[in-house]
Amino acid sequence: MSARFKSGDRVLVRNDDRQGHVRTPSYLKGRRGTVLKDFGAWPNPESLAYGGDGLPPKVNYWVRFDMDEVWRGDGDYAHRDSVVAEIYEHWLEPLGPSEPPRAKRRPGRRRAA
Repeated sequence: MSARFKSGDRVLVRNDDRQGHVRTPSYLKGRRGTVLKDFGAWPNPESLAYGGDGLPPKVNYWVRFDMDEVWRGDGDYAHRDSVVAEIYEHWLEPLGPSEPPRAKRRPGRRRAA
């Protein structure tokens, strides 16, 4: 199974509202990030959680998200803070390399030192 994304690719986490066990954190759904690393294909944990065989395997990635993208500027964090999460390929959609970040820090928000 070949990976759909490579390091540096910009991606969007699908905003699906699935019930049950999913490996994708809800706070990252609908957010834009950058692929850092491809960890290869693994059995699908969303199938395994319900006694399935995990097939077909799904490619797993490390994806970095800027905190302003995740929290929409509503939080106390340093200017360049980010969060990295493992996201399976079926949750990701491609974005163009020049797609601008959507989130902007709200005017007057205090930045952590």
